[in-house]
Amino acid sequence: MLIEDLKGKVCLITGASRGIGAAVALGLGRSGMHLGVHYNTGAALAASVRDGVEAAGGEAFLLQGDIAVPGTMERLLAETVAQYGRLDILINNAGDLIERRLITETPDTLFEQQVAINMRPVFAGCRAAVAQFRGQGSGGVIINLSSVAARTGGGGGSSLYAASKAFVATFTRALAKEVAAEGIRVNAVSPGVIATPLQDRTTSPEQQEAARRQIPMGRIGAADECVGAFLFLCSERLSSYVTGQIIEVNGGLVMP
Repeated sequence: MLIEDLKGKVCLITGASRGIGAAVALGLGRSGMHLGVHYNTGAALAASVRDGVEAAGGEAFLLQGDIAVPGTMERLLAETVAQYGRLDILINNAGDLIERRLITETPDTLFEQQVAINMRPVFAGCRAAVAQFRGQGSGGVIINLSSVAARTGGGGGSSLYAASKAFVATFTRALAKEVAAEGIRVNAVSPGVIATPLQDRTTSPEQQEAARRQIPMGRIGAADECVGAFLFLCSERLSSYVTGQIIEVNGGLVMP
């Protein structure tokens, strides 16, 4: 899908080597965008995404870093600006469900790890992006990744993950109010049960089948089916009056 007003826009997307992030990067590339494609450990996968973006008519370069390490998000954003001269869109896609644990069996270290990977980078990235947008004086777009778990509490043993994604949703709304008058739009996409490497790593086939049976559309979603929501939110032509919203992409599993 080609969205004309996205051509030449600059976007940093975290966690873009696989899953939803890779699908979104390729979708943005088809609209001729300039992308900072971030990865942590999947260098070969990220290189494939970069090549796919360029084959589709966009431009891309790779950025590596562990976003759980303080200062990484600020560095990634600065490197994107150094490469392309500006930033128009930040997509905070990277995150993880580190492991499933019952609350009574959860150590403080796991709590801190979940905060470090799912919450602090969103805060740090948004803070840095808003400063960059203000310096440019031209508004901007931030899209965060929440989850249906933020509304349901998640499946067994995923309370910290669900809570971290609820933080993302609420933080998105709060920041949207703060910066709306400056022409900066802040929204989130909230996927349901999507077939991704994270899903396969953290959710057993039996759990996935149980989830599938609860979905009115009768199937688990594909990463590509999340792309349209991101394209819509990135485009000023399509969503210039949309901010502070959580776009649910879940096959009808939750209808808020």
